Amino acid sequence: MAPKAQSQRAETEHIRRWIVQHVPRGWFAEPPTVNVDDDEILVVGSLGEPAIERGATDATKAAARVARIRQFREGRMRTAEEAEHAFGRKVSWGARCGESHELFTTMSVPVMTRLRMGERAVLDILVAAGVARSRSDALAWCVRLVGRHETDWLTDLRDALVHVHRVRGEGPTTI
Repeated sequence: MAPKAQSQRAETEHIRRWIVQHVPRGWFAEPPTVNVDDDEILVVGSLGEPAIERGATDATKAAARVARIRQFREGRMRTAEEAEHAFGRKVSWGARCGESHELFTTMSVPVMTRLRMGERAVLDILVAAGVARSRSDALAWCVRLVGRHETDWLTDLRDALVHVHRVRGEGPTTI
């Protein structure tokens, strides 16, 4: 594995351990998932099911889960501030409770891209049709669509990159 990839993986693992150690006991039913990139740390945890009366309607159950997520949301700020100071990145949060899932305080980071006229026309059609408010929103919609429908392919591609980094690391060193 290339030295940069190794250091990124080690840093990600260090951040994950730190978050797990600093999240107050009882917040989550299991250790949270922690995703890290250069700009953001996203922490998503599973909350325990709220106490729901037997025979409650699906709407009542969903409302109780959403309320449980909101209760968690109010208590997370201190841990976020400590992590942001320690790692120099914004910390975003999310929670799952049963079938309910919510992300909050997530970042939207600008990304520079160059598109040819035909590619811009696709974005413009999405804007004109009301699918997106702007070219930026249309491009984000396209990325989400690929992520949703090509999950297996993206997983295979990510695994292949891990293999490439490992093989590069085993090869001759550069001068």
